[in-house]
Amino acid sequence: MLLEIQEICKSFGDHTVLDKVSFSAQSGQATGLLGRNGAGKTTSIRILMNVFPANSGRILIDGKPIDYSKIRFGYLPEERGLYPKKKIGEQLVYFAELHGMEKAEAVSAVDRWLDRMDMSAYKFSRLDTLSKGNQQKIQLISAVAHDPDIVILDEPFSGLDPVNAQMLKDVVTSLVEEGKIVLFSSHQMSYVEEFCDTVHLLNAGHIVLSGDIRQIKASYPRDRLVIRAAQPEKVRAEYPGNWESFREDELILRLDRESDRIRVMQELTSRFDIDGIRVFEPSLNDIFVQYAKEQV
Repeated sequence: MLLEIQEICKSFGDHTVLDKVSFSAQSGQATGLLGRNGAGKTTSIRILMNVFPANSGRILIDGKPIDYSKIRFGYLPEERGLYPKKKIGEQLVYFAELHGMEKAEAVSAVDRWLDRMDMSAYKFSRLDTLSKGNQQKIQLISAVAHDPDIVILDEPFSGLDPVNAQMLKDVVTSLVEEGKIVLFSSHQMSYVEEFCDTVHLLNAGHIVLSGDIRQIKASYPRDRLVIRAAQPEKVRAEYPGNWESFREDELILRLDRESDRIRVMQELTSRFDIDGIRVFEPSLNDIFVQYAKEQV
């Protein structure tokens, strides 16, 4: 299944929030929708979910206008949207029924997900008695129990400790493997980089960067080396070069030419006690900061 957002425009009064925004997401992949606060991510998500209409543009599934009566969405919002005073099991079943499940099917799905997320013991508890991390897990169950076709995760790792974060990682991985379209929005670039094949970066209502993460990284100049050494001070002092960075046991050396990589690597490893050497590659966080700072 291929989801396409084509030239979406949205204004509120005189303020243009989205200006001809286009991006796509493929089933069986996680796609990152990134941007600073106010860039247009939430508006894009709400238009996609038919919360309110765009001024213009189209949303397509496999080349045809999306039929909201046939496509199920699962949404994990950044701000929790469940009832704090209600029993967890009852409201999870209620929301699954709202998404079209029969009662027995909803009860079975909720029980299965509560067990998977180690939350069965809280089925009859009120939501507001849970920790922030466990509330996030219940919110996730609400987003996926009804077996949606498109899953939108907005800051899904918020409030999770490392153990629960790993559990959520496993859920995201399984959703991708099941062929869901997974749209991932987060400011935690390490998680986006771990899960997403493709990213789309919004800035001031425009898509300013879009594509495969590996190809985006490969497009950057390969003219810097990251060197890890037992005695980095000695390497820096005795080897002439443009030393760009120095932190703990790592050095970054900028080369005069990309073609010098192999020669310089050989020289360094022959002269010094080198633990590791590689071509510098920007992290997704580096790329995000670069593009998010640039105003359209």
